[in-house]
Amino acid sequence: MFYRKSLEERIAERQAKLRPLKEGKHFEHGPAKFVFVALIVVVVLMHFVGLAIVMRFY
Repeated sequence: MFYRKSLEERIAERQAKLRPLKEGKHFEHGPAKFVFVALIVVVVLMHFVGLAIVMRFY
Protein backbone atom coordinates (compact mmCIF):
# COMPACT_ATOMS: atom_id res chain seq x y z
CA MET A 1 0.00 0.00 0.00
CA PHE A 2 2.51 2.64 1.15
CA TYR A 3 6.07 2.03 0.09
CA ARG A 4 8.89 3.84 1.82
CA LYS A 5 12.54 3.28 0.99
CA SER A 6 14.78 1.96 3.72
CA LEU A 7 16.90 4.34 5.73
CA GLU A 8 20.08 3.11 4.02
CA GLU A 9 18.61 3.77 0.56
CA ARG A 10 17.51 7.29 1.52
CA ILE A 11 20.95 8.09 2.97
CA ALA A 12 22.67 6.73 -0.15
CA GLU A 13 20.49 8.90 -2.41
CA ARG A 14 21.15 11.98 -0.29
CA GLN A 15 24.92 11.39 -0.35
CA ALA A 16 24.87 10.80 -4.11
CA LYS A 17 23.37 14.28 -4.61
CA LEU A 18 26.19 15.99 -2.66
CA ARG A 19 29.07 17.56 -4.57
CA PRO A 20 32.52 16.03 -4.09
CA LEU A 21 34.42 17.23 -1.04
CA LYS A 22 37.43 19.50 -1.53
CA GLU A 23 40.72 18.18 -0.26
CA GLY A 24 41.73 19.78 3.03
CA LYS A 25 38.53 21.84 3.31
CA HIS A 26 36.39 19.28 5.09
CA PHE A 27 35.97 18.24 8.71
CA GLU A 28 33.85 15.10 8.98
CA HIS A 29 31.79 15.97 12.03
CA GLY A 30 30.74 19.53 12.91
CA PRO A 31 30.34 19.12 16.68
CA ALA A 32 33.67 17.28 16.83
CA LYS A 33 35.30 20.29 15.17
CA PHE A 34 33.77 22.57 17.80
CA VAL A 35 34.99 20.35 20.65
CA PHE A 36 38.46 20.11 19.12
CA VAL A 37 38.84 23.88 18.69
CA ALA A 38 37.41 24.56 22.17
CA LEU A 39 39.85 22.10 23.72
CA ILE A 40 42.82 23.70 21.97
CA VAL A 41 41.70 27.17 23.13
CA VAL A 42 41.29 25.98 26.73
CA VAL A 43 44.74 24.38 26.76
CA VAL A 44 46.39 27.52 25.34
CA LEU A 45 44.59 29.74 27.86
CA MET A 46 45.61 27.46 30.74
CA HIS A 47 49.24 27.70 29.63
CA PHE A 48 49.10 31.50 29.54
CA VAL A 49 47.45 31.69 32.96
CA GLY A 50 50.01 29.28 34.42
CA LEU A 51 52.85 31.27 32.90
CA ALA A 52 51.42 34.52 34.30
CA ILE A 53 51.14 32.98 37.77
CA VAL A 54 54.70 31.67 37.68
CA MET A 55 56.05 35.02 36.46
CA ARG A 56 54.07 36.90 39.15
CA PHE A 57 55.40 34.88 42.10
CA TYR A 58 58.92 34.13 40.94
